[in-house]
Amino acid sequence: MFGLEIADIVVIILYFSLIIAIGFWASRRIKSKEDYFLAGRSFGKLVQTFAAFGQATSADTAVGVTTTTFNNGIAGIWSSMLYLFATPLYWVVTHWPRRMRVFTLGDYFIERYNSVRMGLTYSLIGAVGMMAFIAVGFNAMAKTIEAIMPKEIKAYSPLDIAEYSKAYEAELATAGKLDVKTNVLSYEELAERDRLERSGAESLREDEKTKLTYLNSLRPAKTISYISKDVLVWVVCAVVLLYAVVGGVLAAFIIDMIQGMFIILLSVMLLPFAWAKINKTYGGSGLIDALATIHHKLPDAFFQIFGAPQTPDFTWYYIITLSFMAAITVVVQPTGAVLAGSAKDEFSNRSGVVIGNFIKRFCTVMWALLGLAAIVLYSGKVVHSDLIWGHAALDLLGSLHIGLMGLMIACLLAALLSTVDCHMLTSSSLLMHNFYTPLVPNRSQKHYIWAGRTFGALIVLSSAWVALQFDTILQILKFIWEINVMLAPAYWLGIKWRRANRYGAWASISIGALLFLIIPVAAPTIWPQMRNSKELLKTTNPAPIVKIERASEYDVQKRQQQIEQWERLSSPPGSRPVELTVGSEFEQTYTFPKKSIFWSQGIKADADGKLSGKGMFSTELWIIEKFGANLDNKPYALNETLRILFRTLLPFAIMIAVSLATKKDPENVLNRFYAKMRTKVIPDHDIDAREVTLSLQNPNRYDHLLVFPKSEFEIYRWTRQDFVGFALSVIGVGMVIVFIWLMISIGA
Repeated sequence: MFGLEIADIVVIILYFSLIIAIGFWASRRIKSKEDYFLAGRSFGKLVQTFAAFGQATSADTAVGVTTTTFNNGIAGIWSSMLYLFATPLYWVVTHWPRRMRVFTLGDYFIERYNSVRMGLTYSLIGAVGMMAFIAVGFNAMAKTIEAIMPKEIKAYSPLDIAEYSKAYEAELATAGKLDVKTNVLSYEELAERDRLERSGAESLREDEKTKLTYLNSLRPAKTISYISKDVLVWVVCAVVLLYAVVGGVLAAFIIDMIQGMFIILLSVMLLPFAWAKINKTYGGSGLIDALATIHHKLPDAFFQIFGAPQTPDFTWYYIITLSFMAAITVVVQPTGAVLAGSAKDEFSNRSGVVIGNFIKRFCTVMWALLGLAAIVLYSGKVVHSDLIWGHAALDLLGSLHIGLMGLMIACLLAALLSTVDCHMLTSSSLLMHNFYTPLVPNRSQKHYIWAGRTFGALIVLSSAWVALQFDTILQILKFIWEINVMLAPAYWLGIKWRRANRYGAWASISIGALLFLIIPVAAPTIWPQMRNSKELLKTTNPAPIVKIERASEYDVQKRQQQIEQWERLSSPPGSRPVELTVGSEFEQTYTFPKKSIFWSQGIKADADGKLSGKGMFSTELWIIEKFGANLDNKPYALNETLRILFRTLLPFAIMIAVSLATKKDPENVLNRFYAKMRTKVIPDHDIDAREVTLSLQNPNRYDHLLVFPKSEFEIYRWTRQDFVGFALSVIGVGMVIVFIWLMISIGA
């Protein structure tokens, strides 16, 4: 049924039944809106750990890391590991919302700047951002599950053949190769390719290998699946509505604990089967032999963590800059307030966030190791690398017939749901508390709970609809993510500098929105000639990297494919590529495409052949160039580093300048906010409330905690817990790097 075994379907049904049951169980324990949105502020370290892990990991994460590693070697790990060096700072900052005792992060902007409109602005921006995250998760989950539930060729209907052929024609048209083959793939060709793939490369004759290579070269990025993307998205949408909308944060975070176990299982379950198949195919036994085979088969460049020649954009300075930006923006994300607010105390929140993110880092290494194993097993067999996870799952688990494919699908669903539930509840709490409640005040707790559920349902349904309108919205996601930089100064300076005021906050948000949101979108619309301006069509000019390398079996196989492709051309360019033998030295040239400096989606030719900039305009790099920087002779990674630094630091400079030039916020507003920030959270709610009351009555009660007591800076002395936690987090970063090095060194 749907290409799955009965055991697989049973596993999926049991998984759905469990999480829906937990949702209804949790709904019976909800008495107030604080119970619904923050679970009564009662969660300890275990729940906080898996909630943080679930928020950081979605369906696209594991699949994406495996794909980038399959394409680039171990350096592909940076597609998910870019925030590694920011992790210790999570220990320092993520508990701040808990100490504020706010309901949402919108409340912070209201209390600190005495501005309901600022809280409303934040809530709307935050809700839209969370919807984008949910839509991306839906999209990634649907594509992956479609890939691991493909129809067999014999099950193709005439409609399926027509759809496949249409995708093939579209791909050739995009590549400008419609003249390569006039007729589309026939049923017989599809069946022949399927037969040859199932036979295994080691059992094929040379002519059959050549034919398989040819047929694979004609394969479009289209999978005919037993289940459609639309059905998948709406089924998952219904499940979220049944457990998260009904059960609130209590249900979501308890289920996140279960789903965290599933995600960890997802991270390791394919590896033993992959290593076993490598040993069976090439000889050997155990982990060390499998890793030794991987080293023997792949070039040395595939094992370089830093500075790999095939990934020149992941430079040390780009990685550090992104980590800096992550540390600045992570605290402004709306989900942080839900996670912190649901913790019973600060230590539970801090340790949960840090440990949960470190679990993700170690899982990321496992996903990358699968990518390396997949190169050895499937290079030349899987043309489109984004399908590599699904292909590996089918090949390694599908033949066992014991429900492991169902478990794999459940794991992928768990990765998605653990992210969707938190983002949905965060969005609904923002809209209910900072938008709906001011408009409809003085209603019962039950009324606001149902208002929150209604907003939650609308958000999930809207996100599902958005996911079905686009094949990819990753550019939108990146755009939404970088919006947080505009809000960061009002958060950081508002917490640590008493002189920061509402005028400075509004100026940094408004000017940031103008430069990084309105102009990039509106300017090319108002002046479309911008897209064709020669000055704005500049590109980077990356120099080729030439290295002398020792040929591995992967290099030999790749060179043979190049020779076969060259021989099939009627008028091949240049001379025939030289054959390689394992161990021979050869000159490897890495060439990289030119990248647009000012346009987010690059430069493409219009229908009339005229070059045009696509996507959003980079105001940051345009301004930097006007100050005299020559960007076209700099690496793309350096330009992106400059852009991120400009976007991150300019709003801070604006807020500081405007705050100093305008009057200070009322002292009573400041005293109320900082009295709470100086008062450590106590798990007992009644005692904690009494301590806050004492601090409000005496705002100078904790002046002795300040590093600079006579200044405007609210910088507190670190406690032993602060020092130990930060030091352990730094050690954790080192352990992750050592773990990566160890796993790629075994068998070398």
